[in-house]
Amino acid sequence: VYDEPFYSYYLKETGLNHPMRDEIINYYPTEENEVIKKILEDKKDIFYQKHMTHHILEKTNIEWLEKGINCFLIRHPSKVINSYIKKNKLQSITDIGFDQMFRLFNYVKRNISKNIIVVNADTLLENPEIYIKKLCMNLKIDFSTKMMKWSKGVTKDFGIWHTHWYHDITNSTEFSSTTKIITNVPNEYKKIYRESLRIYEHMNQFSI
Repeated sequence: VYDEPFYSYYLKETGLNHPMRDEIINYYPTEENEVIKKILEDKKDIFYQKHMTHHILEKTNIEWLEKGINCFLIRHPSKVINSYIKKNKLQSITDIGFDQMFRLFNYVKRNISKNIIVVNADTLLENPEIYIKKLCMNLKIDFSTKMMKWSKGVTKDFGIWHTHWYHDITNSTEFSSTTKIITNVPNEYKKIYRESLRIYEHMNQFSI
């Protein structure tokens, strides 16, 4: 597992002042070529990488996407925005990655695979086992009941930023239920919300 390999690179290139910025930059590679080299290294049969799409800038080389199977995880933008603003200041749609995700989605669809894999987080949480089985089928990997539960606490695969961002994850042991209720976002984020919603609704047509 590789957790957000471009985060340090993203912070250095953008100059953004995220929580733990200096620690992250000092701990992880900040050079684009070095990051790409690491994500393309031969690993075990299944090498899972979790990327945040806003970490992949418009100028970033994305040809490495052709070396693996790309899955896009989407969540309703009202939930994304309301979650994000609890932890950080939201300035533009780029901070939550919907615009970059759509660019990568179109790149994959155009250059790699028409049978694109989109995972809707809310649909997954309605019936996790059925959904994970569907995902495994799409990825051509075996389903295991071990995918449904995990030990509480920190794993060796988390980035060091887990102390700020991963509180809910480290206190969980299984998938939690979700609500279909779409909450309002504060007025100052309405433009970001509308732009994100258009992307979400388009991509959701391809969700498994």
